[in-house]
Amino acid sequence: MAGIAGSPGTPSVLRAMNDRAALDLLLEHGPLSRTRIGGLTGLSKPTASQVLARLEAAGLVLAGGTTEGRPGPGAQLYEVNPAAAYAAGLDVTADRLLAAVADVTGRTVGRYELPTPGPRAAIPVVRQVTDALDGAVEAAGLARDDVRRLVIGTPGAFDPGTGRLRYASHLPGWHSPALLGELAAALPMPVEYENDVNLAAVAEQRLGAARGHEDFVLLWNQQGLGAALVLGGRLHRGWTGGAGEVGFLPVPGAPLARQVSRTGSGGFQELAGSQALPALARQLGVTSVPSGPSHEAAAGLVARAARTDDGDGPHRRFLRAYATRLATGLASLVSVLDPELVVLSGTSLTAGGEALRALVQEELAELAASRPRLVVGDVTEHPVLRGALESALATTRDEVFNTSR
Repeated sequence: MAGIAGSPGTPSVLRAMNDRAALDLLLEHGPLSRTRIGGLTGLSKPTASQVLARLEAAGLVLAGGTTEGRPGPGAQLYEVNPAAAYAAGLDVTADRLLAAVADVTGRTVGRYELPTPGPRAAIPVVRQVTDALDGAVEAAGLARDDVRRLVIGTPGAFDPGTGRLRYASHLPGWHSPALLGELAAALPMPVEYENDVNLAAVAEQRLGAARGHEDFVLLWNQQGLGAALVLGGRLHRGWTGGAGEVGFLPVPGAPLARQVSRTGSGGFQELAGSQALPALARQLGVTSVPSGPSHEAAAGLVARAARTDDGDGPHRRFLRAYATRLATGLASLVSVLDPELVVLSGTSLTAGGEALRALVQEELAELAASRPRLVVGDVTEHPVLRGALESALATTRDEVFNTSR
């Protein structure tokens, strides 16, 4: 309840708490009647009516349809006003920028994908970001000024001391120390920056497999191998934002990598990252290895192996070998952190579904004393972008609520 004046228990604070509770219920459940809101919050009918009147006058709530299927006249239903505010998210990879705009209810209203220009084009990053955002804003039928906040997800992390992007040498143009200032000058809304895997964890914590969990690890394997650490319900980013950069982790079975910040890779990435899987498959006798980008080929291999029942044939051997490699790195993580849950995310993990999950769980039980439960991530459609939107919306909702009172 930051930003609310008054002492706990005063009428203004109690009104604010009641108003926010009603808004949160409408966001969670969708349209509700006054009676239902009163029942869920414990408020009397007169107090619930006052709450809804205040929210409607502030433009945060709309009176919609009525209940059906019951004797007598239907009860008035109320819902959050979708146009009360908009927020945006941006998912940045080496290949493309994917932008989206969501209304305050969380519904995506516009999306736009901008391929990353080749090295000869040399389009400035600021131009790429504004073009991607403007494409999503236009698709939503809005103007740039309608967006209250933007969260940008990138591989690596911006060092809070220097403002430079670290751990992501494969993103050309994103490493200038002046970049954050240039973006702030070019965009009319507040901009926040977050590691892409951290945002996938936000999406799973708010919408997916990690709901209700305060301590969990999300292991990500797609274009890169990384992890997000949620401890006590909050993301742990580390001193320079590098917590969870487990692709650099030295592991048995991979050569000891030195100067990893220069090479952009390390032991665990070389052992179990997407780019290692085609060679592993060929080594174990898998034929018809897909071509194309390594993360797409890896996802195809894992999916085919998971659905192929060939006994102790090449596909099963490949899936088991991959699970052993994943568990090798995970064993270090869970031994140090002792998390309640491990979420497997990114296409090179989710493609394996329950078959891969069960094998990793089995291997991890042999390699680590801690026994966290492993689950496959639920948010499989652009989880980084969804996490960026959820992060932007959380702050936007607070701002809208506090400024509308």
